[in-house]
Amino acid sequence: MLFCSKNNYIYTMNNTLSTFGIVPVNTAVIASLYPNMKGLNQKYRWLEKNEEIIRLKKGLYVVNPKITGKTLSTELIANHIYTPSYVSMSSALRYYGLIPESVYTIQSMTIKHSRTFETPIGRFEYTYLSRSVFPVGLRIIKKDNYAFIMATPEKALCDLIANSPNVNLRYQKDAENYLEADIRMDMDAFEQMNPEIFEEYIKVGKKSESIKTVIKLLKR
Repeated sequence: MLFCSKNNYIYTMNNTLSTFGIVPVNTAVIASLYPNMKGLNQKYRWLEKNEEIIRLKKGLYVVNPKITGKTLSTELIANHIYTPSYVSMSSALRYYGLIPESVYTIQSMTIKHSRTFETPIGRFEYTYLSRSVFPVGLRIIKKDNYAFIMATPEKALCDLIANSPNVNLRYQKDAENYLEADIRMDMDAFEQMNPEIFEEYIKVGKKSESIKTVIKLLKR
């Protein structure tokens, strides 16, 4: 692959960028490919302008799928944009096929301040939760050449309930209506959920009474 620099020098590039696959990389990693090249800031801008790389946030990029031939993973990207974090709430429930609606904002939880990032790939939203509840109910989803951290279905549901301001599940009927009508949960899958994760969550998380109601519904 050839390109011209600002000074009209022509550099020959192999397909080194494609070796990154779909894993987001920072400017230091990209710079390491071109140790003898000056004006690296211009280099990033050139690569971005020519759609070789996609800017996720300042200093973080992902290689364009047209270079790698691989589909990007929004879940993997979410883990990298703001760390530490894990994908959760509606995004995780949709990933598992537990709710029918498409989710256009990738929702994650973090122990840092809540933030939102708008990128060419999509909108990434991060919601604060305490350090004590962060490690409860997490799993590593492994794909061919990458992996990302996501809440279990149980943890994702807990996070969603705990961070939905108008949700207050006092009675089992409230919980049933919320699951069936509000988020349209696959109730057969709900009945297979692990109550122990819910029980761990209520020890350290928010809205323990609402989640206790969910446990009662699960165990009835």
